[in-house]
Amino acid sequence: MIAIVGGGISGLSLGFALRKLGAEPVIFEGAWQVGGTIQSSARGGFITEAGPNGFLDREPATQELAAALGLGEQLRAADAAAKRRFIFTRGALREVPSSPPAFLKSDILPLGARLRVAAEVLTRRAADPENETLADFARRHLGRTATRVLIDAMQAGIFAGNPERLSLSATFPRMAELERDHRSLILAMMRLQRQRSGAGAPTETAGPSGTLSSFTGGLSMLTRTLAEKLGAVIRLNTEVRSISRVAGGWRLQMASGGNDAESERLVLAVPSFAAARLLRPIDADLASELESIEYAPIAVVHLGYAQTESAVPAGFGFLVPAEECLRILGCIFISSIFPWRSPPGRTLLTCMVGGARQPELFGLSDGELIRAVREDLGRVLGLSSAPAFEQIVRWKRGIPQYNLGHLARVRRIEQAVSRLSGLAVTGNAYRGVGLNDCIRNSTELAKRLAGRAA
Repeated sequence: MIAIVGGGISGLSLGFALRKLGAEPVIFEGAWQVGGTIQSSARGGFITEAGPNGFLDREPATQELAAALGLGEQLRAADAAAKRRFIFTRGALREVPSSPPAFLKSDILPLGARLRVAAEVLTRRAADPENETLADFARRHLGRTATRVLIDAMQAGIFAGNPERLSLSATFPRMAELERDHRSLILAMMRLQRQRSGAGAPTETAGPSGTLSSFTGGLSMLTRTLAEKLGAVIRLNTEVRSISRVAGGWRLQMASGGNDAESERLVLAVPSFAAARLLRPIDADLASELESIEYAPIAVVHLGYAQTESAVPAGFGFLVPAEECLRILGCIFISSIFPWRSPPGRTLLTCMVGGARQPELFGLSDGELIRAVREDLGRVLGLSSAPAFEQIVRWKRGIPQYNLGHLARVRRIEQAVSRLSGLAVTGNAYRGVGLNDCIRNSTELAKRLAGRAA
């Protein structure tokens, strides 16, 4: 038996992959349902997500998992409007240009800042790339203004972090690779596009690529189907209170006082702070490393309107740089990108508040939070209508922060874990915060655990 603690997407996809490889996993989940932060709900005709709203369809492991689950026909790609993205900067909502010529002609940045971005071709390589923050990298390549506006907004939509602390190599490893191989990001794009155009392959980008996708009924269809396929492999309402080493493996003690379990191998597919609690009696240094991974608190605010709001443009949504001093990090126009998640003729918006930028806002009351979001939407969109539907989801420890030194910390964690025979850790705290990252990492881990080459 391979014991897996945690029934989020990492634990579920690991269990499913292990079963396919002929192993015998058992998943222990303390809650009454699986999914972790992936929780879709339907109310008043609106479908909301407690955590991620979708995933990019570029990851082979996710595509293979969906196909193996028979969910291929349930995949729903975002509407074409999702290609339009906005940033609230210099007091106005401005569309992010989709090409270099459009960027030079746009008003997303002042003219001088746009010309500075064009000079990126002269950038030198970093002397110590692993120990460079996202902000330092961006200033070298794009200039100060682009860093404050474009880069800060971009990372807010993924990490809700502080670019002055986030590690470039940990958060956007593809950018670090492009600089290593080509020096300039612009030159890299030009060279890669020439190489791939002859083969008819998609154009390479420095940032995320692919089409935003979900499933009919929301992302919970993925975790719910995994649970159905795994069946008795999953033990709900079974919180693991403690773990200990025994001859030949590991013993898991349950909080409910039920029967202990023993397993030759153990995977902690829980947040790093939860793994730290379980491992502290066994290896205090390892627990301290796990506990030192910071998490940003996030409040997710869903607002549904009884009519089509003309103030909301067709598009993915907008992000907000810190210098604009708003309380929301950004807003997703759900009814524009996934029209099926909102009744016809209605509008659904999802806003994010808090993060590493303003963690204190997480503590606002529900009423204060709704008022803050509505005031900011009024400033950005001119939206004054009262919503007919409100929903708030809070994650006290929401998004892992891959701050400077993260990759070195993860290596130390992996080395310490390897010294504890039969133990492994997985999840979004280590090598990727997205759904695709979790599935890919769990799939690779399953191959290693089953004794096959990854």
